Amino acid sequence: MGNGRRARRAAAALLVGGVMLLGTACSSSSSGGSSGGSTDAKGGGSSSASDAAPKVSTAQLTVTPADGAADVAPKDGLQVAVASGKLTAVTVTDKNGKAVAGEIAADGLSWKPGEQLAVGTTYTVNAQAVDSAGLVAASTTTFTTLTPAKKIATNDNIADNGQYGVGMIVSVNFSKAVQNKAAVLAGITVEGADGTVAKGHWFGSSRLDFRPENYWKPGTKVTVKYRLKNVEVSPGVYGDVDKDEPFTIGRYQVSTVDAATHKMTVSRGGSDTQVIPITAGNDQNPSWNGTMVVATKEKMTRMNSATVSNIKGDEYDVPDVPHAMRLTTSGTYVHGNYWSSAFGSTNASHGCIGVSDAKGGSDSSAAGKFFNSSMVGDVVKIVNSKGQTVSGDNGLSGWTIPWSKW
Repeated sequence: MGNGRRARRAAAALLVGGVMLLGTACSSSSSGGSSGGSTDAKGGGSSSASDAAPKVSTAQLTVTPADGAADVAPKDGLQVAVASGKLTAVTVTDKNGKAVAGEIAADGLSWKPGEQLAVGTTYTVNAQAVDSAGLVAASTTTFTTLTPAKKIATNDNIADNGQYGVGMIVSVNFSKAVQNKAAVLAGITVEGADGTVAKGHWFGSSRLDFRPENYWKPGTKVTVKYRLKNVEVSPGVYGDVDKDEPFTIGRYQVSTVDAATHKMTVSRGGSDTQVIPITAGNDQNPSWNGTMVVATKEKMTRMNSATVSNIKGDEYDVPDVPHAMRLTTSGTYVHGNYWSSAFGSTNASHGCIGVSDAKGGSDSSAAGKFFNSSMVGDVVKIVNSKGQTVSGDNGLSGWTIPWSKW
């Protein structure tokens, strides 16, 4: 009897075990099953490792501007930061995949671009960081920089691939006043292929001139590089140009006018010199002293005292002045003169440097030969005049300013 009861209990146990095993197998099926596959209403039992909630990094990334932002300032408008962690990687690219330079700070808590962003451009920011447990947090956002509503026009005195004298000064003029002068100055470089660098000097708020410490070397290839399109030159106003503008320095020619001896010595390097009789400004209208540069050349021009300030004595109006080369904006020229005989003997002009010529201009005259041997950028230095020293912004006369003050 006892053995029979034990056998019946064992059989019942096997039957229950079979149901439990069957229920376990059915519970793994995605299809609906018998009630044998239901879980305990109280949620009893242990969970597998794969069912555990994943661990999340405590590092908190913040990208400024926010995802989808528009009209973002190209300067100081982008920053990536992290709390409770360290940045491991930050990449910022435009739609063409071009990356923006930048570095993660030494403490690993922030990143800023190392260059100014482009205007009117959409960027994608991908940032990654880790917390103290080594868990990674990542973020991907996009934003678009502003498209300027206002721009400033930029103009200079350089022609692409032009050739100029050794004293050439690059003069950049802006259509509006510039407030952020340092930013604009950083956006323009003038450099020779031989490593010579021209430094910029502001005259007021809308003119920026560039020259090297000493005259350019003959044959030097120089490039003016503009990177202003993304520069805020004044509040809400941006530059208008990104381009390279190359030019070349020609042969050496520096002319020295001695108003006391009424002679001009033209040096073309080495022993190649020429002395030309001239007439400079009279005592009432003395010529400027100082180093000037040929800014323009005109085979024939009209000169009228009404266009020149502070002229003393008789007025004049000469409609056909030949072989004229402008030195200052105030009206100083080296030009041909067919109406005087004062060359080499006295100063009789209203401030200009007169050289003997024929009416209508003759290429065989002293003035004609000097004109044809000259180019824009040549240096003309006037000494021993009774006049004052020319100011640096009167024409291309920046050479009169000491390098220490340039």
